[in-house]
Amino acid sequence: MFVIFRKEINSFFNSLVGYLVICIFLLAVGLLIWVFPEYSLLNYGYAGLESFFAITPFLYLFLIPAVTMRTFAEEKRMGTMELLLTRPLQDLDIIIGKYLASCLLVLFSLLPTLLYYFTIYELGSPKGNIDSAAVVGSYIGLFLLGAVFCAIGVFASALTDNQIIAFIVAVFFCFILYTGFSQLAVINIWSAYSFTISQLSLDFHYQSISKGLIDTRNLLYFFSIIALFLYATKLLLGSRKW
Repeated sequence: MFVIFRKEINSFFNSLVGYLVICIFLLAVGLLIWVFPEYSLLNYGYAGLESFFAITPFLYLFLIPAVTMRTFAEEKRMGTMELLLTRPLQDLDIIIGKYLASCLLVLFSLLPTLLYYFTIYELGSPKGNIDSAAVVGSYIGLFLLGAVFCAIGVFASALTDNQIIAFIVAVFFCFILYTGFSQLAVINIWSAYSFTISQLSLDFHYQSISKGLIDTRNLLYFFSIIALFLYATKLLLGSRKW
């Protein structure tokens, strides 16, 4: 597993992929929350990072599939998939190695944004007038959300040898799980079941964690979705061996 993990990390940062994704993410977030008036933190009148945590999931919805689309699709296209599967590694080792490398890239993209927190902390009146517990919870929720998107992206990449198709499939599943169920729940036809349907949404659990209260039910939901897609990826790889 660690061999695959190191291979994927080296692949990300020996090419422009890792740097490009992180730079695009930071540039987009920086412009949206510091420059564009509609989302600018400087126009809020109070110390908070709500706009950052509201915008980032939608950026990740596209950027993470762009990173993960190559994990298995490229191996298949280049003909190295069969060679990879014949190595003394279990399918799960390969999947986890590639998945953890993608998650690490998500973590690397988040670390520089801590500067935003310290900036708002210093600009607050009085100094430090910011809900730090909510910020910590939001960062945890954001990383878990990114981890789910990585699992979906790895699964989508295992479906095909075409990276574009893998990207589209991953974006579709990420969108449905993040906001699709919550939008479906607001339709009046569900009556008493609306809240239950909204609980299937990633956004529901992300918003819950973002309040600063880490509920085990929310953590269980995120980990269950991750395990489900990684297991589905394992089934896909296993079926190709027969």
